[in-house]
Amino acid sequence: MQADTLLIGGHIITMDPARRILENGAVAIADGKIVALGDAAQMRKTVRAEQVLDYSDHVVFPGLIDVHAHAGHGLVKTIGMHGGDRWEDICGEVYTQASPPEFWYAEARLAALERLRFGVTTGVSLLGGGDTIMRTDQPEYAAAHCRGVSEVGTRSVVAVGPTRAPHPQTYGSWTGGQRTDYPVTFEQQLKTCQQIVTDWHGAHEGRINIAMLYPVLRDEHERDMSPTDYQTACEQAEIVRKYAREMGLTFTQDGHWRGSIRRAEKLGLLGPDTLLSHCIDLHEDEISLVAKTSTKIAHNPSANASIMGRCPATEMMAAGACVALGSDATAPDRSGDMFRHMQQAMHYHRTHFSDASVLPIGKVLDMCTISGAKALGLEGCIGSLEVGKQADIVTVDMRRPHLYPPNMVAHRLVCFANGNDVTNVIIGGELVLEDGKATRVREAEIMADAAAQAQLMIERIGAQGDLALPRDFWGREGQSS
Repeated sequence: MQADTLLIGGHIITMDPARRILENGAVAIADGKIVALGDAAQMRKTVRAEQVLDYSDHVVFPGLIDVHAHAGHGLVKTIGMHGGDRWEDICGEVYTQASPPEFWYAEARLAALERLRFGVTTGVSLLGGGDTIMRTDQPEYAAAHCRGVSEVGTRSVVAVGPTRAPHPQTYGSWTGGQRTDYPVTFEQQLKTCQQIVTDWHGAHEGRINIAMLYPVLRDEHERDMSPTDYQTACEQAEIVRKYAREMGLTFTQDGHWRGSIRRAEKLGLLGPDTLLSHCIDLHEDEISLVAKTSTKIAHNPSANASIMGRCPATEMMAAGACVALGSDATAPDRSGDMFRHMQQAMHYHRTHFSDASVLPIGKVLDMCTISGAKALGLEGCIGSLEVGKQADIVTVDMRRPHLYPPNMVAHRLVCFANGNDVTNVIIGGELVLEDGKATRVREAEIMADAAAQAQLMIERIGAQGDLALPRDFWGREGQSS
């Protein structure tokens, strides 16, 4: 057999249906896809490859998948996070009125580089946030984001959509250091999203894909919005959902809880191509609705929402639902390190049940590999190491004190590794991280640009004061040290 690349040595965690782990295994890659897996000694004899990569003493596994995160947050991160709702207010202002295309390009490259260094080969990125503010007044912002991600080489599902009714919303553009504000209607945002789909869905050899979003409608919206505005929001959600279905796109919503899945079901928003995030404090019938409709769930155990309430991820999986893992990164207190979120998920549910056997170790790896792929409708292409799938492969060098001795590698990978242990990343057969360094881009240049754009953003919104340590940073007065 002829191949472009042959990976030899190491423990290969396939995440295939049999969950095989190949000791001293090998993977052959041709035209960006896996063409053979097996024993290293045997495949050395049967495979002729232009490039042979020896990953002895490494664990080799599918690229990690993060099914929920936010574009833009990488340059906001912790700014104002201790000021009540100030962090959310900053996000709202920045994403509508203080973020030119250069901001989105710089943030996209930084976030994609973070993911790459952590072994995250595919990630969902909402083009803004919290749960409603999307930068969809013009297509140029999404274009800048997609260009930035594509340069780094990772896969991205970019979620775009309108803001929640009522409209118009006030957005702003920057030219020559001056801001010009203008009203934006639902129709304009929908037209922008349609243009983004035309321009970017399936671009860069399928590494960039687009999903559609409409903000969640919860009890407080029905209670606090005018009847006309609430009815308009329901109709808009149905319009966006219909368009996603017609175009074969994932439809996603951010921030379900306490009855909102019932409302989504009545609006016809659920289904096998729908991905709902957070999903805390669900009613029993909502768990059944998720399973019955094959709706996918993005569980974010490290997010603030998971402090405010509990996502019944284990119960949904027991009911037959597909639950994948999300970081909700990058802000205000968490990164895109999926190892951290795997470990957090286990502790989150084990604490709830006071049972250390809940959510087995292998299951959380499933949640950010093959189940992550299923959540995005991509399980035929990525999520496991199988012949015919894209060669999205990550390696971790186990020769580190916290990963030794070299036994029970699957257990040690999930429970002891962190994102900084990732050594090599292959995406679509291309080595995009080699010995911990990105191969496509200059990392120092990306970080310098990110710092410059963050400073400009801070100046635009007058947020210099939000960078100071809060009075309670070291603990409240009267607390024992």
